[in-house]
Amino acid sequence: MQNQSRAYWGVGIVLTLIVLAVFALRSGSSPTASAATVTDPSGLPGIMTGTLPWPPEFAHLRARLAAIGLPALATEGTALHIHEHIDLFVNSARVPVPAEIGDDDAAGIISPIHTHDDTGIIHVESPRVETFTLGQFFDVWGVRFTENALGGYEARASSMLTVYVNGTRYAGDPRQIPLVAHEEIAVVFGVTPASVPATFAFPDGY
Repeated sequence: MQNQSRAYWGVGIVLTLIVLAVFALRSGSSPTASAATVTDPSGLPGIMTGTLPWPPEFAHLRARLAAIGLPALATEGTALHIHEHIDLFVNSARVPVPAEIGDDDAAGIISPIHTHDDTGIIHVESPRVETFTLGQFFDVWGVRFTENALGGYEARASSMLTVYVNGTRYAGDPRQIPLVAHEEIAVVFGVTPASVPATFAFPDGY
């Protein structure tokens, strides 16, 4: 009887170890939700609440990254490397998305979410595999972005803020839109352009 109990005990330990191993493998292969997508960015350090133009905000970048739970990296991360594209329109006029958003060479820091040039391509290069959001991109940039505001432009009956993902209007909170590889995002305030982009031709290797 004692030998039988020991056998059951041994089987139980083996099964427990197998379950823990499977859980660890699944946890390592699946993206986790990003820790901090704030609901109201208005109080973030250095956030811009005025009208155009909106250059990359560097003076408070490190503090802003800390506030939204993103690391101030010394070099780009390699665990997750994907690209999205964003088009921005205010009253049907295209707004440039500047280079070097989240990439402050002078301070030697770079955000996991950043731009390199002014093509509108968002680079997600993170040391962790997790889900990043459109709200975090604007927070890194330093531009207020909510369901009803873009910088200093606030929605009213005659001027709404709408966001499209791959050509389809997004119905929920646009701050929560996940950044997915080769996604085309169009943020439109006020008058909608004649054609809302639905796709983007990414360069080879992106």
